[in-house]
Amino acid sequence: MATHRILVCDPLAEEGLHILEEIGEVQTCFDFTEQQLIEAIKDADAMVVRSGTQVTAPIIQASTRLKIIARAGVGVDNIDLDAATRQGIIVVNCPTGNTVATAEHALALLLAAARNIPQANISLRAGRWERGRFMGRQVAGKTLAIIGLGKIGTEVARRATALGMEVVAYDPYVAPDHASSLGVQMQSLAEVLAEADFITIHTALTDETQGLIDAEKLEHVKPDAIIINCARAGIVDEDALLTALQEGKIGGAALDVFAGGSEPNAELIALDNVIATPHLGASTTEAQVNVAVDAAKQVVDVLRGQAPRWPVHC
Repeated sequence: MATHRILVCDPLAEEGLHILEEIGEVQTCFDFTEQQLIEAIKDADAMVVRSGTQVTAPIIQASTRLKIIARAGVGVDNIDLDAATRQGIIVVNCPTGNTVATAEHALALLLAAARNIPQANISLRAGRWERGRFMGRQVAGKTLAIIGLGKIGTEVARRATALGMEVVAYDPYVAPDHASSLGVQMQSLAEVLAEADFITIHTALTDETQGLIDAEKLEHVKPDAIIINCARAGIVDEDALLTALQEGKIGGAALDVFAGGSEPNAELIALDNVIATPHLGASTTEAQVNVAVDAAKQVVDVLRGQAPRWPVHC
């Protein structure tokens, strides 16, 4: 029987690579240009990516044997789903593998912002003792608005409730019973933004959510509110956010994703009321193993003629 050829286009945990190697020949294609991927994909049966690789229509159209594109993570906005559908290629993701890691990072950013931890750390390392400058606020009794009460938003809600926060949420696709079971009150987007002391984003980036939090929405946020984004940069209008922060219309931001990707807006991340991390939401050892294994198992299932666990459809 012919060996399957599998392209792995971004770093993948060894546990996932071992699973793939049992069913075929694995070729790593890190940092390939679009043209290089067009050449590499021509006789590939499967492709595994994370967020670093853009799977464009020309790449997909160049394939002759490709059966599956597996995203070792949640978001599939780096894959042209329409092109994959036209080619009859299955696209899968791994929506549960990094759920807890991302939820924990969102809460870590929330707490760090509430207590000015990064700024205080920098100050102390520079030889200054500035207790008064870094007066923070406790989160117990404060209101957290969750935009997107899916898997990650749900885990954030559970942890925030344990911290004594009041949790409200906006998600037009979540059943009220689910929210009620978490002790979360569902409201309109305008209502949660106006009420919240902290706002955390946990929705997918789609045409509907692109620019969801724009200049007009930010006008209705409390002047001391803090926005946390560990989801996708495009959900929050970054230019509008920068202006609101500079003008003191909101209290601060804690960001893990940026419109410029690995080249974030230097003016934005230099602000004293901004905490920035380099897309660390899923960066735990446990999460990386989980998504690598999940992606690899789905590739094996499809190449063996079985249905994958988490198919994505346009």
